[in-house]
Amino acid sequence: MKIGIGHRLFIAVLLAILTVAGAGVLLLRQNVLASFGDYAVGIELDRLDGLSTAVARQYRDHGGWTFVPGGDARGGWITQELARLQTSRVVAPVMPVAPVAPAPPAPPAMPVSPVPPAPPAPPIPPLPPPVPGGPAGVTQDLHTRITLRDAAGRYLAGRQPGTLPLARRPIAVDGRTVGYLGVARSHRPSDAMAYAFLSQLQHSLWLIGAVAVVLSALAAILLARHFRHPIDQLARGAATLAAGDYGVRLPDARSDELGALARHFNVLAERLDGAETARRQWVADTSHELRTPLAVLRAQLEAIQDGVRQATPEAIDAMGRQVLALTRLIDELYALARADVGALECRREALDLWALAATEAGAFSARFQAAGIALDIAEAPTASRVLADPDRMRQVFANLFENSLRYTAAGGTVRLAAHADAGRLHLLLDDSAPGVPDEALARLAERFYRVDASRSREHGGAGLGLALCRRLLEAQGATLAFAHSPSGGLRVTISLPLDGKENA
Repeated sequence: MKIGIGHRLFIAVLLAILTVAGAGVLLLRQNVLASFGDYAVGIELDRLDGLSTAVARQYRDHGGWTFVPGGDARGGWITQELARLQTSRVVAPVMPVAPVAPAPPAPPAMPVSPVPPAPPAPPIPPLPPPVPGGPAGVTQDLHTRITLRDAAGRYLAGRQPGTLPLARRPIAVDGRTVGYLGVARSHRPSDAMAYAFLSQLQHSLWLIGAVAVVLSALAAILLARHFRHPIDQLARGAATLAAGDYGVRLPDARSDELGALARHFNVLAERLDGAETARRQWVADTSHELRTPLAVLRAQLEAIQDGVRQATPEAIDAMGRQVLALTRLIDELYALARADVGALECRREALDLWALAATEAGAFSARFQAAGIALDIAEAPTASRVLADPDRMRQVFANLFENSLRYTAAGGTVRLAAHADAGRLHLLLDDSAPGVPDEALARLAERFYRVDASRSREHGGAGLGLALCRRLLEAQGATLAFAHSPSGGLRVTISLPLDGKENA
């Protein structure tokens, strides 16, 4: 069963609101019960004012607590006192007499009207008498929960001390506290009033629950609309991306996690687009580079077959050169493919890299001389021993010297130098004009990339040599960098760590 994000949000918000509402109702119930208990006990203590005054008067008259009976009679003494006070409490209206003032001389025929008496004062509400078996209320059972104690806390009369807490009212005689009247809370304080109050709130609680459901539904709808739109966009974008359309992009104006996800999606789509473009270019360039020597071989073979050309040693040598070029191209492609998957094998050992580079440069000296290019080899550096694969480094130097030979104009110079600093050896290969444009420096190590015709010859390479050099060096922990040469051409810098043991 599929549950949408809107329903999930509705359920989550509803549960959260109902949980908060339920917790609020529970706290309200506990607070109401506790507050009504305190309120009821306070009322009951106030109603004991007459009893407190009567007991204090008897204490003053007897000079102590001798008027309190002993034995079993102590338990009912408080009830008897309350009944006595109730029956003896009679409030009589006080009739004030109008003051008589001296009458001024007046005609005897004018009588003086009498002043009407003031209305009687309202009576003080009496303490309810103990009614056995009467209805439960705040004070109906008060006589059973009153305890009389002396100033030291000793029991004198009324309810026997128990585990229920007592709310005390002091009994003062001549400014001195001589005892206390204590009222014990009931086991469930003010249940009748508290539950009556809560029952009146029941309708409101149901209304609160209904409002909570409506609010949760409204909040879920708004939240679902707020989140579902960018999620739908992401889902559609992912489906488009999976279908092979890498040009899709998502709006990334949001500042939350969904906006960050959209930006990551766009970066991923851009990289996939770039990778797909590179793959297509790779296939196209590889096909072109393979087709050229194959086309030459096919033309020469067809010419021999048709009798146009003879299978002379010169023709066979020409076909052999095409086969060698094709073999070299395939070897470079194979090495790059192995480097891409991390399977390029490198056998690193301690060797004198400067001596190896100078030897490879000397092997190209005849070709440089034939091209009219001067080869300059600088003095050896102070330290030049590194950990590297000699075969891979020969391959790197051969590609670099071949690149300088192809793209340096006649009458120019190629210079090989090196220096060591900060625990690294830096090999520098500089050639002369023509130079390389600034925008081309960062792309020289890309596969099949070749600079414009000003640095190309008729028999230029396939554009894989420098890319292969970089991958071979990276596999050995070295770096390859390109810059403008002071001689007007290209400077190639190879940097790799020195072998600390051999150069110590």
